[in-house]
Amino acid sequence: MGTEQTSLVSFLKELMRRRRLLPSQLAAKLGISHATVSRWLSGRDIPSVKSCQKLAKYSGVPLTKVLAAAGYLPMVHETGAVQWPEFREYAREKYAAELDDDLVTMIEDLIERRRSRGYSSKADNKSGKIKKQTKPTPESNSGVSY
Repeated sequence: MGTEQTSLVSFLKELMRRRRLLPSQLAAKLGISHATVSRWLSGRDIPSVKSCQKLAKYSGVPLTKVLAAAGYLPMVHETGAVQWPEFREYAREKYAAELDDDLVTMIEDLIERRRSRGYSSKADNKSGKIKKQTKPTPESNSGVSY
């Protein structure tokens, strides 16, 4: 198993650990077969570029890093980059007395739900407000008279 494959396997295992997923669940989230994820985890195969795009979108990791982990690009070693801790680590450090494990788990679940819904970030939305869809009112429904 080469360095790129080791990097890819580490990336996949870390992603599954953080999201608390089994390989079959990760496969379902990405829309690929369980056997494919199994081949990636064993180092027998690497994801296609299209699958790397899916992995990047799902994980929130830049596409270039996923492509580098898969061996499509040279590995880029960042220097001086800030490594943000996992929420659980941060909560234990900053709010050890205020938050117990159940609350931390609940907050992590909320964070995951928000990610999966694809809310736009403040950079994408200049007003900084989350746009909600509204239901049409009877007055706005043209062509129907009451």
